[in-house]
Amino acid sequence: MKIAVDEDKCCGAGQCVLLAPDVFDQRDEDGIVVLLQELPEAEQHEAVREAAAVCPAAAIELSEEA
Repeated sequence: MKIAVDEDKCCGAGQCVLLAPDVFDQRDEDGIVVLLQELPEAEQHEAVREAAAVCPAAAIELSEEA
């Protein structure tokens, strides 16, 4: 799995950080998503998929290809 985030779409809701804190973080100054792991470990895939699904701005894009 490969992750891409669109910082321009991000609204800073923080759901991704709550669901997958080892993969996503937020900038202190504005709450915009920070991608910590572009290629997460297999055990993190379920949480990452859920984070992408609940993102209100659809700012997380997943590719199942590594």
